[in-house]
Amino acid sequence: MALMSSFGAWTPPLIVLLAVVLWRGGFRARTFILTAALLVGINDGLVARTLKYQTDRPRPHQILHDVRMVELGKATPKLLGIFKEPKTKLSNPSGKDVDGRSFPSSHTMNTITVALVCACFYRRWGWLAVIPALLVGYSRIYTGSHFPSDVLTSIFLGLGTTLFLLAGLEWLWRKYGMRFLPQLHDRHPSLFTP
Repeated sequence: MALMSSFGAWTPPLIVLLAVVLWRGGFRARTFILTAALLVGINDGLVARTLKYQTDRPRPHQILHDVRMVELGKATPKLLGIFKEPKTKLSNPSGKDVDGRSFPSSHTMNTITVALVCACFYRRWGWLAVIPALLVGYSRIYTGSHFPSDVLTSIFLGLGTTLFLLAGLEWLWRKYGMRFLPQLHDRHPSLFTP
């Protein structure tokens, strides 16, 4: 669960994967990457960040006693922490200067966004991306970073905003793709259908 919750551990392999897909992938793969990056940027940078500062809800380990907190073992790069004993401790909040940022769960929103984009671009197998997204959501509860209600609400919030943004992108592509990229638009009149 600590590995599923650690963005730092996943960053190097994701960068390599993204570079390979952008270099060797076709229209659909590149469009998938660009769409996922754009939507994660909007959901994380605008929606989640705004809600975090508006609600200012403390994390469980900041206000409750004996909440299990789990992290990967120290290692560089962070991914090597999976070969070390995870750090586990129980919370003991002091009550001083609690800086909340529990709602919504950005990890959950981001991964559910990518999973939904994957399902739209790769309909046959893309829905399987929901499994790691749900594991990330559960890991945020398991590691003491979020309340269950934060994660559950973040799933639906991520799904709703992502569906809205995907519909908007498809509309923009169908309306303006022909004007700015006519040859590409002729070969791919829709972003999501092969």
